[in-house]
Amino acid sequence: MIDPSEFKRGMRRLASGVSVITTIDGGVPHGFAATAVTSVAAEPRPTLLICVNRQVSCHDVIGRAGVFCVNLLAEDDMDTAQLFSASERRHRRFVETAWRPLSTGAPALAGALASFDCTIAEAVPVQSHTVFIATVVDIAMRSDEARPLLYAGGRFDALRSALAPA
Repeated sequence: MIDPSEFKRGMRRLASGVSVITTIDGGVPHGFAATAVTSVAAEPRPTLLICVNRQVSCHDVIGRAGVFCVNLLAEDDMDTAQLFSASERRHRRFVETAWRPLSTGAPALAGALASFDCTIAEAVPVQSHTVFIATVVDIAMRSDEARPLLYAGGRFDALRSALAPA
């Protein structure tokens, strides 16, 4: 049997892009920072998934709302990532950042690299988490080529070099 703490330590070595997952329930916005976001398919309908711990305060809200928006963060969004990572600052999350609704009404971060507005197609419970598989119904993208914010080794990080041109 693998020790869970050893598994977590190993997974911290996997660099991931940082996203803020948002939803709206009864007109009230909710959100949290996440790294467990994956593209599933582009055709016939764009589909992605997020994995959400059932202990996260947004978990039940996302399930109830049936919609969410995945906002991909850029290097210059570190303050936003920290804001959405700290539960004690929850009341400031939608006050200190600029938001706009897309098709579902879930908040899209105005300066996100990309915002994927989604409707939940399936919710699959897996141990302590739920995998929400969703259809992308709207997309908004930042016009510049900013670099993504990363999370690795238990901290936020940035790309240190660009790939050489082909």
